[in-house]
Amino acid sequence: MMHTKSESDITSLAPSSPSRSPKRPVYYVQSPSRDSHDGDKSSSMQATPNYNSPMESPSHPSFGHHSRNSSASRFSGIFRSSSGRKGGRKRNDKGWPECNVILEEGKYDELDDDKTFTRRCQAMLALFSFVLLFTVFCLIIWGAARPYKAEVIMKSLTVHNVYVGEGSDFTGVPSRMLFINSSLRFRVYNPATFFGIHVTSAPINLKYSEITVATGQLKKYFQPRRSHRTVLVNVQGNRVPLYGAGSGLVPSKNNEVQVPLKLELEIRARGNVVGKLVRTTHKVRISCPLVITISSRASKPIKFKKNSCLYG
Repeated sequence: MMHTKSESDITSLAPSSPSRSPKRPVYYVQSPSRDSHDGDKSSSMQATPNYNSPMESPSHPSFGHHSRNSSASRFSGIFRSSSGRKGGRKRNDKGWPECNVILEEGKYDELDDDKTFTRRCQAMLALFSFVLLFTVFCLIIWGAARPYKAEVIMKSLTVHNVYVGEGSDFTGVPSRMLFINSSLRFRVYNPATFFGIHVTSAPINLKYSEITVATGQLKKYFQPRRSHRTVLVNVQGNRVPLYGAGSGLVPSKNNEVQVPLKLELEIRARGNVVGKLVRTTHKVRISCPLVITISSRASKPIKFKKNSCLYG
């Protein structure tokens, strides 16, 4: 059964009922504006009611306070300047704040220079190794080719014409004169098994008492490996003055004149083993004493015996 309260009841109850709490003060929090694009400071005023207890807040106070603090610290960390004050930063076209880029120490050019230097060192080392190996190879080939010395065997000397008479030299001094025309035959053997030789000679001389009375020259030629060749060289002298040495040329009872001579020659052989890089050169010096008989009869070829010449 419901009873209707009278006005007197309401009046009597009013003093005893607790009085309504006074209105609490309102404080304001200043936060940076998100709509500013020119980097200037801006503020906004937000009214926040003050609650005495956590339960009076519309939401959980700890959660709201924590999220508010974390978001405030997060945004303030982004937009806070290095001095700790809030400051604006330049933004890009999309509205994002520009951040400083941390550059790594060093330059890529230095790495490229190191790689280039390493490659150069490797190339130089490879070139040096190749040159060293090639030099060793050439020395081995040269040493292997060194023993193959050309062999020269003297065969004969044929005197075609010889004459001793009186005359004078180019200054007009009277002297006995010698005229001789002969041909020398010898044999050259190349014992090398893997290269040919180029054969030539120094002037071939016939000497009488240290006076050269006839001379000749071997024309240069090429001789293949492991081959023999017989060479013919013309040796002659025309009206060579003998001066005092000619007094010994006296005819015998048979009207023959004995002319002691000495044959001297030097044969040179050069072999190109590896082109012109590796060469072998050999020289053979030969000395053969002989006697030419000047008579009215035709002279026979003078044959050289095995031990009649000196080889060096």
